[in-house]
Amino acid sequence: MLIDSHAHLDMEEFDDDRETVIRRAFEGGLTHIVTVGIDPASSRAAVGLSRAFDGIHAAVGCHPHNAALAAPDVLKEIAEMAESEGAVAWGEIGLDFFRMRAPKEVQEQAFSRQLRLARDLDLPVIVHDREAHDTVFRMIREMGKGVRRGVIHCFSGDVALAEAFISLGYYISIPGTVTYKKAARIKAVAAALPLESMLVETDCPYLAPVPRRGKRNEPAYVAFTAREIARLRGADFEEVARRTSQNARDLFGLDP
Repeated sequence: MLIDSHAHLDMEEFDDDRETVIRRAFEGGLTHIVTVGIDPASSRAAVGLSRAFDGIHAAVGCHPHNAALAAPDVLKEIAEMAESEGAVAWGEIGLDFFRMRAPKEVQEQAFSRQLRLARDLDLPVIVHDREAHDTVFRMIREMGKGVRRGVIHCFSGDVALAEAFISLGYYISIPGTVTYKKAARIKAVAAALPLESMLVETDCPYLAPVPRRGKRNEPAYVAFTAREIARLRGADFEEVARRTSQNARDLFGLDP
């Protein structure tokens, strides 16, 4: 019934019980999980997981923290992964002006190159945007219609920004932070946006929702996020699950 549109199942936090975590998610009602690469090694691992488990799909890319790695030869390698069976998106790419683990100009160059590669391969993009809203929006808009297909992952802006990205043809993905008591902005976004423009995600192993906050996150916990969205909207949980899952299937080309 639910789809976790953004997980990092290759990370070491799952090394001891990865198969159990995946089984728990599917037994708990998930139908698909998109596991997302952040560099060449994790992208390769994501593709491997997509081949090993039914219902797991891969995204490949170079995260802005790793922008310095995004040389042309490395991106060529990632592009080859993107054309492999099981890969459904290019990501996680974007800009992070909060942690600044790479200079702005290096991040922007890596983001631009990957947007163009995703456009050439006709793949949706998964975009990381932290404290870089204006620049991310401008760069996506300037790319034109060929790359106006993707999702702003772990959205951290306000309703107006969400509507602006939606106008470019992007989905807005709501993470577990929507369950946090003081997270007024993302609660407002989850309550206001049309369900037709919304995905749900865990970003696991990070950002575990209430009542698991402070512990390792995992795909099964996306249900807590969907239930909070339903509560905020005065809607049925089943409707939130059905609509966000259909959106993920449409974006990533997933089978029912």
